[in-house]
Amino acid sequence: MRDIIATLHGVDEQHIADLGRRIGSIMQRGDLLVLNGPLGAGKTTLTRSLGEGLGVRGPVTSPTFVLARTHPSQVGGAPLVHVDAYRLTSGIELDDLDLDLEGSATVIEWGRDWVGQLADSWVSIDLIPEEDAPDDPTAAPGDDGEEASAEASNDADDLFAAPQTRTVIIAAHGPRRAHDLAARVESKAV
Repeated sequence: MRDIIATLHGVDEQHIADLGRRIGSIMQRGDLLVLNGPLGAGKTTLTRSLGEGLGVRGPVTSPTFVLARTHPSQVGGAPLVHVDAYRLTSGIELDDLDLDLEGSATVIEWGRDWVGQLADSWVSIDLIPEEDAPDDPTAAPGDDGEEASAEASNDADDLFAAPQTRTVIIAAHGPRRAHDLAARVESKAV
């Protein structure tokens, strides 16, 4: 089950950071966010600002080579577990990380294909370059592993050229906790 709770157009890097701080300020233990989008779309920028909103010890950087990092709270809140699932080939590998989903606020980049094997409820945030955004946000990818936009090109210029603006689609997946998080996120997304 997937319910779109917000679609934002024309989102630049500063708005991604602002959105992350607002969402981070309401995240709690047990919350699970899955970030989707091509290379350079702003997933790590969003996670870094989520960490700021949560008040965690940083710096929050991409855990591409270590797969997961835990950032303890400096304000008595939930720690942030930041996962980069880009190099994983199965949900079993994600499960093998033995993440503390109930005791932390967890963010998984590139987790669309695997999160369903890990949890029954989560909120996804798709960061789609404007030129790749669907005209109808309900046509955005669902739980079937479909990509949010075209795969990143192997051309080095494309890998380092971040999109100017993006469409951000926030959706709740699953029957329970995601809808509580979704309601909190919706209040901060607009």
